[in-house]
Amino acid sequence: MNRILTNLMGYHPIVPLLIVGTVFSSLTTSISLVFLPIYLMNSAHLEPVTIGMIVGAGALTATIGGFLGGTLSDFLGRNRLMLFSLLILGAVFSGFLLTSNSMLLCLLNILRGLFSSFFVTISKALIADLTKKEKRTRVFSYRYIAGNIGYAVGPIIGTYFGIAGNKTAFLFTSLIYAGYFLIMGFLLQYKNATSMTEAEVVEKVTISQSWKVFLRDKVLLLFICGSILLTAVHGEMSVTLSQYLNKTNPHHGLKLFGYLMSINGITVIATQVFITRWSERFRLFSRIVLGSLLFSIGEIGFAFSQESCGFILSMVLFTLGEILIIPSEYAQLDEITPRGMRGMYYGAQGFSDFGNFIGPWLGGIVLVSYGGRTMFLTFALVSLCSIGFYAWGRKLYSRQSQQVTQFKL
Repeated sequence: MNRILTNLMGYHPIVPLLIVGTVFSSLTTSISLVFLPIYLMNSAHLEPVTIGMIVGAGALTATIGGFLGGTLSDFLGRNRLMLFSLLILGAVFSGFLLTSNSMLLCLLNILRGLFSSFFVTISKALIADLTKKEKRTRVFSYRYIAGNIGYAVGPIIGTYFGIAGNKTAFLFTSLIYAGYFLIMGFLLQYKNATSMTEAEVVEKVTISQSWKVFLRDKVLLLFICGSILLTAVHGEMSVTLSQYLNKTNPHHGLKLFGYLMSINGITVIATQVFITRWSERFRLFSRIVLGSLLFSIGEIGFAFSQESCGFILSMVLFTLGEILIIPSEYAQLDEITPRGMRGMYYGAQGFSDFGNFIGPWLGGIVLVSYGGRTMFLTFALVSLCSIGFYAWGRKLYSRQSQQVTQFKL
């Protein structure tokens, strides 16, 4: 981590702050939102159906919020909307402390999902604005590590200090967002006179223009389709794997799943920097293909593993695919983004979160109907199918680029 922070010192001062902010955002999220159902059950005394509605409403809003927030950031400016999002998030988490009314809690979680997706999308767009093109993949990999660090240590901190699942977690989260708002506001104001972002220099675009571009850009739509499939594979792994292990080994299955998720996080933190630097010699499409193949191999490994060692090896391979795919998707999206529309394009990637619904839903159906082996093999095939969408998108993008070049000549 020290090495990462040292490397980040060579970037625009706001970039390291955004990376650190990702750590705190994921840390507080893992302390408060991961245990939100427990809090709603124990403190608000709500029924499971109501809890599901409240939690699901926030997730659904976040799916469309990325596109809306990214588009608004192109129109209104990154700085202004980011600060407003942080302010609202601080107020929302304070609101969780003040009410047990199910409708108000649902509204608060909708606002939380909306403005969290605003913050995530704008921070990615702002990082890209302030980073040279050849360095963006590496910075996105740092951001990915930062998020994993927060998610890895958050539940441990929450459990150790006894704040997980109670009001203290929401108070802590609210204070973190308030402090981050103050620090970011000061730095953005200080740097604004000397460093204008690309989004502030180019011509503004309207929401209607953004929506028309989104619907007409076949390359973007193909990349999103590929991303949805890969997100579905990842979502299936993190949800239905626990059910499969618990069903096949009721005594030790959940403990093994806990170990596997820890191995996932440790592998990311330990190998991300080295794998990212190694993979920079290859094209973005090649990295995504390799990552998809590793996803598929990991799923096949889950299907045929009988002992813990097989599951552990499969998880390591699966995680290596994850490490290759996520930063490469960001960088590939950046490559096709028109000038002045980075926020909208980055926000459009939020639609890939729909895979987090498809994966667990489809995985659960296949698991119940045909068993775990068929489920894992099905998602191995889904991972391979994603390559087709990315290949189609790359081919179409290359053809369009050649036409533009010939037109200029």
